[in-house]
Amino acid sequence: MKFSIQSRRDDQSNELRDLAKTYLQDFGLTFDEEEPEIVISIGGDGTLLHAFHRHTHRLDKVAFVGIHTGHLGFYADWKPSELEKLVLSIAKKEYNVVEYPLLQVRVQHNNAETNTYLALNEITVKSPDVTLVMDIELNGTHFERFRGDGLCVSTPSGSTAYNKALGGAIIHPTLQAFQITEMASINNRVFRTVGSSLVLPAHHHCVLKPVTNQKFTMTIDHIHLEQTDLKSITFNVASQKVRFARFRPFPFWERVHDSFVSND
Repeated sequence: MKFSIQSRRDDQSNELRDLAKTYLQDFGLTFDEEEPEIVISIGGDGTLLHAFHRHTHRLDKVAFVGIHTGHLGFYADWKPSELEKLVLSIAKKEYNVVEYPLLQVRVQHNNAETNTYLALNEITVKSPDVTLVMDIELNGTHFERFRGDGLCVSTPSGSTAYNKALGGAIIHPTLQAFQITEMASINNRVFRTVGSSLVLPAHHHCVLKPVTNQKFTMTIDHIHLEQTDLKSITFNVASQKVRFARFRPFPFWERVHDSFVSND
């Protein structure tokens, strides 16, 4: 089996990286950063996002697992003290692969240039200088004209991240859906938006169309992009999925409780 390791690059993460690499090679596994079958992320959820985007071209061939060296994450669920146990489980291939849906966005410019991206957590759209004004179409039908700070479109597994901070719903990561959440929308006697998050199923799509030719900023997980001369931005559940190596039960709602409710 071929493996690679993504480290947050702090001292503890790098030490664990070196240990994991040595242990796995001692078991006969091959270190391969280009075509690994399993990627070990050591750091936090952000580290795993970096690992994911490094391998978006071969998601059907790679599975991810995370060791957290900070706060407990939703992706990085192994403790540093469990490294040897994890290494042994990988060497013996004692794991199942679970798949979660991803978000696809297609950005089309007026010059006909089109770019397509995948997101594991979320995609945001903002206007850096003025109020964001976007027409929102759902399945080809105009839904509303949004005015506000921006829009966040998230995956189910990303619903506990920025989406939650904006007041969006928490969605179980196995559901085939995506969510649109407003950022500080303008609602008065003249301008109106729905004011609630929208959860769309996999067979639906959403299109954003700029009302004016303004500059936009987009984030795709941790990636920051500047956009000009936009024609439309189309969101839908991607055909690709992210694969996680699961070595033990993953109690999602317990993780939600521990992250947001528990005082322990």
